[in-house]
Amino acid sequence: MEAVLRNITPNDWITVLVTLSLVFLVVAKSAFYSRFLNFIILPFNNKYIFMYNKKEKLVNWFNLFWGLFLIINFSIFVYFAKDVFIESTNTPDAKAFPWIIGPLVLFLFVKLGLQLGNAYIFGIQKTITEVVFKKLSYFNYSGMIMFFANIILSYILIDSQIVVYTAILLILLLNIIGWITILRNYQNLITSYFFYFILYLCALEIAPLILIGSYLKN
Repeated sequence: MEAVLRNITPNDWITVLVTLSLVFLVVAKSAFYSRFLNFIILPFNNKYIFMYNKKEKLVNWFNLFWGLFLIINFSIFVYFAKDVFIESTNTPDAKAFPWIIGPLVLFLFVKLGLQLGNAYIFGIQKTITEVVFKKLSYFNYSGMIMFFANIILSYILIDSQIVVYTAILLILLLNIIGWITILRNYQNLITSYFFYFILYLCALEIAPLILIGSYLKN
C-alpha cells in the first residue's frame, strides 16, 4: 500500500470560535426560549419587533448573547471573505484574527454611540432607540447566515467564492427588508429630518460598506 501525503489545513482555532459562538446561541435559546422562537422567524414575521420593540431597552441579555454570536461569526466571515477576494493561498492564521475582530468591535460600538449621540442632539432618543433596535435585530439575525457560511467555508467548500457571494447577497437582502420596514414605520420622522436622514445614511450606513469592501479588496 502506497502512502499518500495529505495536506491538512489547521483550522482548530476556527472550530473553537465557531463552537463558542454556538454556545452563546444555545444559552440565548435556553434562557429566552419564547423570545428566541419569535426572533428566529423574524425575516418572515414581524411579531418579534412588535412584541419587544417597546418592552425592553437595547441592552439586555438576549441581545448580548446574540451580539456575541454575531461578532464572532462576522469576524470569521470577514476573514474568509478577505482570503477569497485576494485569492490567498495561506493557511488560516489565528494571529491575524485579532486584527479583524478588534477594529470590528470598535467600529460597531462607535457607530452605535454616534447614532445615540445624534438622537440626543436632535431630542428624539425614544424614536432612534426604537429604530436602532429594529436595525440591530435584523443585523443580529445576519449572524445566522454568517454562521452557516463559516461552517461551509471551513469544512465543506473551502475558499468558495460562490458561498461568500451568496452569503453577502442574503445578508444584504435581509437588512434591506429591515430598512424597508423602518422606512414604512417612520415616514413622517424621515420627512421632518430629511437632511439628517441623508447625512446619517451616507455617513453611518453606506460609508462603512464601502470601507469594508475596500479593505477586503486591498
